This record gives sequence, structure tokens and C-alpha cells, in this order.
Amino acid sequence: MTKKEKVKYVLEKMEEKFGKPKCALNFETPFELLVAVILSAQCTDKRVNIVTEKMFREDKVNTPEQFATMELNEIEELIKSTGFYKNKAKNIQKAARQLLEKYNGELPKEMDKLLELGGVGRKTANVVRGEIWGLADGITVDTHVKRITNLLGLTEETDPVKIEKDLMKIVPKKSWIDFSHYIILQGRDKCIARRPQCSECEIKEVCKYYQKNQKKK
Repeated sequence: MTKKEKVKYVLEKMEEKFGKPKCALNFETPFELLVAVILSAQCTDKRVNIVTEKMFREDKVNTPEQFATMELNEIEELIKSTGFYKNKAKNIQKAARQLLEKYNGELPKEMDKLLELGGVGRKTANVVRGEIWGLADGITVDTHVKRITNLLGLTEETDPVKIEKDLMKIVPKKSWIDFSHYIILQGRDKCIARRPQCSECEIKEVCKYYQKNQKKK
């Protein structure tokens, strides 16, 4: 089976299982999504949603204007439980100020402009563009996508940028956004890093890791 055929199989099985996927992060505005994705680095989406629910809804801190003018230690306190909070606070404030200075507080659609914002790499930009505008310049590669695409045998690369390039060659462009969502969902449900449920996995038939282990038995 070719890699493209594997991808087709995975997309079909995941659509059967999950239906139309959506972002696991809760947000109401493009800026809220940007902040949430920045916070999600090295942190679970569940924890991010707990933090942003309090910050955005209860504390009513959810605009570029607020983050741009707050004391850095105030932002740090709000996001502390997401980890790496000092760096994340600096990036959020920098992005907020850049948005106000250059774009009147609105998020730009263009990939190159998003990448200039504090704390925004390709992963963050891909998520924001995909969720807000349905645009896809690439494929979001987080820890789930990195690990599982290697297990499936879709890539042998370990660098997220190189993984993304490999995947863009074999995943249909119309499915770039959904593919990442599906892999992330499967990573949380069955292909869990420390305790993978291989025997129950819906895509084990095309998984290089599973097939290799079967041969050992």
C-alpha cells in the first residue's frame, strides 16, 4: 500500500469515527484562539480550556488592548498552570502589541504576517488560518501528529517542518485541516503515547508500528 493509499484509508476511517472534526480549544474570537494556541505548547488542550475559561469569561481578559497594557506578571499569574508561563506571557503581550500597532487589533489572514507575531510559528499559524478562515497553507504538526505519522510510516522525519513537507505531498490539500484534527483525536483516544491501545485502533491495518509488532509475535 502506498503512502497516499494509507492516507486515504486513515481519512475514511477517521471520518467514520469522528465525523466532521473541530478544534479542541474553546474560543469565541480569532484573538482568543491565537492566545489559546500559544498556551497549548507543552500543555494539554483540557488544561488550556480550563485556564482560558476563567481568563476569558470570568476575568473578562480577552482582547489585544488588555494584554498589551497589563503588567507582565499579571499575565503570568493568569496562565501559570499551562507551564512555560513566563515565555508565553511575553509572547502573548508582544503579539497583542503588534496587532494593535500594525493591524488595528485584528488578526491578519496572511501566513507571513501571522509568522511575524510573537509566539507564532507554522503550527500556530496553520491552526488559526484553518479554524478562522478555512485556509490551509500547510498541515499542523503537533506532538500527536509528529508521533503518529511516524508510527504509521508516513514519514521518517523528526523535525516538524520536514514532517509537514512530507505530509503535504501525500495528503490531499482539501483534507489538510481535517487530517491534523483526526490524528490528534486518535492520539487522545487510542494511540496514546504511554499506553497505546493498538489492538482496538481503527487504523492498525495500515500502521507500520502495529504490523511490525505483530510479526514479532
